[in-house]
Amino acid sequence: MLGALPALPLHEAGKYVAGAYVVLFALVLIYVAIMAIRLSRIEHELGELLEHTSDRTEQRESTPAYLMKGHK
Repeated sequence: MLGALPALPLHEAGKYVAGAYVVLFALVLIYVAIMAIRLSRIEHELGELLEHTSDRTEQRESTPAYLMKGHK
């Protein structure tokens, strides 16, 4: 049944449809690139925070109890 239907003639519109697909593809590509950059920056900052907290934990474990704040 569908094989009997003729294709829609695009004539001049074919160029515009192809252009629209190219623009849409470019926008999606730009969006994915921006998200990848943001993700990489967040991962880097998270790594720094984890390193900072592990340094503080190690420092706290190596500090004698009488030097810690709040100890009387």
